[in-house]
Amino acid sequence: MHIVSLVPLTAEARRRIAEVDPSVTVRETPGWFDGELRATWGDHTADLYLPPGSSGTGTRAERDAVLADADVILAGFPVPLDLRARAPRLQWFHQTPAGASNLQRCDLWGSDVLVTTSRGLGNTLAIAEYVVGAFLHFARALHLAADDRQRGAFDRRSYRPVLLAGKTVCVIGTGGIGQEVGRLCSALGMRVIGTRKAAGERVPPGFAEVAPPSRLHELLADATFVAVCSQWTPETHGLIGREALAAMPDGAVLVNVARGEVVDEAALIDGLDRLRGVALDVYVGEFERPPPPELWSHPRVLITPHVSGGADHRSSRPLELFCENLAALLEGRPLVNLVDWQRGY
Repeated sequence: MHIVSLVPLTAEARRRIAEVDPSVTVRETPGWFDGELRATWGDHTADLYLPPGSSGTGTRAERDAVLADADVILAGFPVPLDLRARAPRLQWFHQTPAGASNLQRCDLWGSDVLVTTSRGLGNTLAIAEYVVGAFLHFARALHLAADDRQRGAFDRRSYRPVLLAGKTVCVIGTGGIGQEVGRLCSALGMRVIGTRKAAGERVPPGFAEVAPPSRLHELLADATFVAVCSQWTPETHGLIGREALAAMPDGAVLVNVARGEVVDEAALIDGLDRLRGVALDVYVGEFERPPPPELWSHPRVLITPHVSGGADHRSSRPLELFCENLAALLEGRPLVNLVDWQRGY
C-alpha cells in the first residue's frame, strides 16, 4: 500500500500511520503541485491558500509518476482537478476539510474511488467559537466602534446592546459543527433549536428542539440568532432565501460557516436593512473572486476568508479517522465518512 500525502505530516502522524501497518509507504509532496493549482484554480484561490510565490516541484512527468504509484491520497485544499486520470491505482482519497462540495470540479466527483472527508471531526470548537464571537460582535454592537473611530466622535446612543442569554438561536444543520455551536450557545444561557435532515436521532445536548428542514421557517420565526452549519447539497442550495429571511424577526443576526451557496445573496442584500448583523465566513464564488461589494462594504456585514476553523490548536480527530479508515481499507471493512455522491457529502 502506497500513500501520497499532498499535505505535510507531523512526526506523530507518520508514527500513527506506521502503527497501522509498517509495510505501508508514505510519500509526502506538500507544495509539489502548487504551480498546477494556481493554473487551474486561479490566482484568487492560490493567493488565499498557497504560499506566496510557490510554483511547485519538478516536472509534470515527475508529478505524474508520483500519482501513478498512489493507492491512497491524503489532501487538503485545493487539489489537482485530474487526480483520477493521473492515479490509475487510486483506491481511496481522503481530504482533511469537512465539506465535500469543493471536490465538485475534480474528476474524483462521482468516480469509482472511495472518497472520505473529515466531516464532523475537524476544528469544530474553533468554528463554534467563531459563531459565538460573531453573535457577540453584533449583540454588543461592536461593529459601531469602527464607525466612531473613523468619524472621530462617539455616538453612544446608537449601540443598543442586547444579551445573548435568554435569546433563541436556530442552528441549521446539527452535525458536528452545529452541535458544538449549540453546546456553546446553551452554556451562555441561550435557548437552542435546530434542524436536521435525519429523522429519529436523539436531540443533542444543549438543544431544546431539533426539527426536520420542513419546519425551518417556523423555527426561524422564533430565532433572534441564526447559525448556518449545514452541508451544501441540491436541497440546501439557496436555503436561506427570501422566505427564510422574511421569517426571521427584525433585528436578527445571521452567521454562515457552511458554504456561501446555502444563502441566496441577492435576497440577503435586499433584506439587510431588517437584520442587526450578518457574519459570513463563506460566500458564493469564494474560490474565484472577492465578495460582492454590496455585502463587503455594508457596515452591518462582517466577511472573513473561510478562517472559522483556524486555531492555535488542531484537532487530532482527522488523523485518528484517517488511521482508522486506513486499517479498514487494508482489512476490507467499510470506511467512515464516505462521501455519498447522490447526497453530495
